[in-house]
Amino acid sequence: MTVLIRIIQLIIALAVLILVHELGHFTFAKIFKIRVDKFYLFFDAGGFSLFKFKPKGSETEYGIGWLPLGGYCKIAGMIDESMDTEHLKSEAQPWEFRSKPAWQRLLVMAGGVIFNFILAIITYSFILSHWGETYVSNEDSQIYVNGLAYEMGFRNGDRIIRFDDYQPTDFYMLQADMARQKAGKATVVRGKDTLDIYIDQRMIGKVLNSPGMFSLAVPFVVKSIGEDSPNFGKGLADGDRILTVGGTAIEYVQDAWPVLESHAGELMECSIKRGADTLSIPLQVDSTGRLGVYISVKEPVKKEYSFLSAIPAGCRKTFSSIGDYLMDLRLVATPSTEAYKSVGSFIAIGKIFPTRWNWQMFLNIIAMLSVMLGVMNLLPVPALDGGHIIFTLYEMVTGRKPSDNFLYAAQIVGMLLIFGLMFLAFGNDIAGLFR
Repeated sequence: MTVLIRIIQLIIALAVLILVHELGHFTFAKIFKIRVDKFYLFFDAGGFSLFKFKPKGSETEYGIGWLPLGGYCKIAGMIDESMDTEHLKSEAQPWEFRSKPAWQRLLVMAGGVIFNFILAIITYSFILSHWGETYVSNEDSQIYVNGLAYEMGFRNGDRIIRFDDYQPTDFYMLQADMARQKAGKATVVRGKDTLDIYIDQRMIGKVLNSPGMFSLAVPFVVKSIGEDSPNFGKGLADGDRILTVGGTAIEYVQDAWPVLESHAGELMECSIKRGADTLSIPLQVDSTGRLGVYISVKEPVKKEYSFLSAIPAGCRKTFSSIGDYLMDLRLVATPSTEAYKSVGSFIAIGKIFPTRWNWQMFLNIIAMLSVMLGVMNLLPVPALDGGHIIFTLYEMVTGRKPSDNFLYAAQIVGMLLIFGLMFLAFGNDIAGLFR
């Protein structure tokens, strides 16, 4: 059932993103009175479609293709992914793309990206106005490290205050921030000292493929004890800090987990700090290796937004996401980081959806994917919108339009590059399934 829920969310998300993107091209084409022959969700490869119709009096055929690798808006007089060149044999018509001035063609090409970014702004603005923004502040937060972070020089209890000159604000984005900034050093507070940890750029690939480098270090301070706890009424009090379990020193609650799990079901002598006093209390470990107490954790920061204030905040979040994704692409384009190994296809995208329906998470993913789709389409690769935009800008600057034969050849090269990227993405996903 959880797989089915993820599949449903993935299909809905892809359908929304593709339709919005193609609607951008369609809208600008209609504004400039350019004929649109087809408007399709998914590709009708080989001329086969799951569904199609053409309203009476309309020049556009609408449909759903059988190949779920995107969608397309077939604009008359344009060399696109359909590779249809029949129109090149005749004179350009007033209602064709190729007969329009360069600035109009530029807006038609950029329409999909513009609509993707507008969708992200609208979605983020709605999320912020309805649910607000919640995050754990990095200020005064201590890290608990995994093996890779320890190897790089970080230690439990460190407070990361800077990556080079960048000051992170969201604790749970520390690992992503370090990779995206390609930081040469991290400045941390350790005890009473401030020191620099120099980061070997050759390890960035491991950073990208080692989730959970920095978790929140949580002191083992009891917040409350439920009545169903095996230690309810056994002398433990709210606010107690557990210092040792069975003689093993405990700095953070994460230190206690392996000790407790190895003594599941046993009675353990624990040292407790209560105010200025240190007490010794025997505590019962349950069958799951826990003491059955609630722990005091750092409260997240929550920002509330009105409807009006959420709009500029949604714009800022969208442009911040665009910047983050551009940095991600820079990492992918740097072979030494091995970030290309994290490039995924629909399988990887499907895994980011929750296993239960959650509107806030679903809409956040929609906004994020909309930004990604917009940025990807801006890449200056023939066959992508960015490639068409580059050629049109060249024409506007030089006054010379690339020949149709050149555009056709460039489209083929671009399609080969895209198929190569898709092969890499599917290959990574399949390898991930075997791992």
